[in-house]
Order: sequence, then C-alpha cells, then structure tokens
Amino acid sequence: MKQNIIMIKAIIIDDEEMAREIVYDYLEEFNEIEVIDQCADGFSGLKSISEKKPDLIFLDIQMPKLTGFELLEILDEKPRIIFTTAYDQYAIQAFEQNAVDYLLKPFSKERFRNAVVKAVSQIKSGSQNSEREKLTRHLDEKTELLNRVVVKTRKDLHIIPVNSIIYIEAQDDYVMIYLEKDRFLKKKTMRFFEDHLDPNDFVRVHRSYIVRLDQISRVEPYEKSSAIIILKDGRSVPVSRYGLSKLKGILEL
Repeated sequence: MKQNIIMIKAIIIDDEEMAREIVYDYLEEFNEIEVIDQCADGFSGLKSISEKKPDLIFLDIQMPKLTGFELLEILDEKPRIIFTTAYDQYAIQAFEQNAVDYLLKPFSKERFRNAVVKAVSQIKSGSQNSEREKLTRHLDEKTELLNRVVVKTRKDLHIIPVNSIIYIEAQDDYVMIYLEKDRFLKKKTMRFFEDHLDPNDFVRVHRSYIVRLDQISRVEPYEKSSAIIILKDGRSVPVSRYGLSKLKGILEL
C-alpha cells in the first residue's frame, strides 16, 4: 500500500534491458518511489525527463547516440542523479569527491539500497541539489579532447562532429559555433573549448574567436599589430596581437 506517502517519481535510463530490470526490481522495496518511465537511450531519456519531470533518475554513462555525460550537460531539469555505470574507477572516485551517487556494475542490492536511501533523504529534506553543478564543473575540468559537441535547441538535439566546426565566437555567457551552413548557440565558455579542442586542429586567435586551422585561407595585416583571418568560405575573423604571434609559430608566417 502506498497511501499517505509522498511519491518520488523516478526514471531509469540504460541501454541494457537487464540493467533496467535489475534497478526496477531493486526499487520494489521502496514504497515511496514510483518508476514512471524506462528509457533505452539518452535521446528518449532526455525527452522523458523534460516531459515527466522526475525527482530521481538512474543514469547509465556509456550509451550510444547520447552518453549520460552529454545528457547531463544539456539537462534543463535538475533531478537527483544516481549513476549506474561500468565506468573506470578513477572517474568513480571523482564522482565521490563531488557528492554524486553512483552504482558500479555489477552492484549488490545492499549497495543499491544505500545509494537510494541517500537520494530519498535529500529529496525529502529539500536540500539544495548541487551535485549536478559540481559534476558539470568536474567534467569541464577533465582534459579529454572533444570529438563531438551536443547542442540542444528549442526543437531539436544536434550532435556536431568537431571536424565540422569552422570557428567559434564568444557570445557573453555562451558561444556561437559556426559550421559550413549552420550555427548553434551553446552555453559554454571559450576557455572550455580552448582546453578541449585539439590544439593541432584549432587555435584561439582572439579573446572572442577560436578557428579551425585547416579553414584558414590567408592572414592579412590590419591596424597596428593585429590582423584578420580570411577563411576558405570568405568569412573573416579578427586576430589579436597575441593570436597573431601564435599563428606565426603554427603557420610559419
């Protein structure tokens, strides 16, 4: 009986059916938790979270199409998150430091129970949910190079291969990512992209611009010691004095 109990809505997101079934079965002992959806990939998980607004999600990390990290990055809602993952131990240690609950596959029922009890306690107490922000900051600080960028627009979700980016421009707290025919606004810093794009392929030429090197047609002098880059498609990008010195070293100008 679940009468007179404030129900906690949960969604399970995992591409492995057996993993979803284990989480669902283990949750049977928690009368206050109602599983309102199960999703087999990040895309459907994102849609379900947006529409059903759960209090708690069980999230796998390594999924095709959209990883758990990418989903977390573009999530508008802020439910509690318990990771169910076979990710490496070093990443798990980072989650611990950032107060994020995790379940390392294969996990025991007792370990599962401990993680859920912690999440339920936080939800019931109404404590501030800072785990997602902490984890997002942690992911931003990781040194792995990007091979794609996920952008959520009002209507669609776009997976942008890094090798399709022409240049990036700062837009206050956002950046504008320019492709051959499209452009997308993303809430990230220029520093993030400078740190996570391959320096063999991209260079920051100005405080507000990062350019893909193979898209540079020529560099023309401008006022004083600055310059402008003419891209292969005819667009131009300003270059600061510091950016010009970097370009001279890279392009042997």
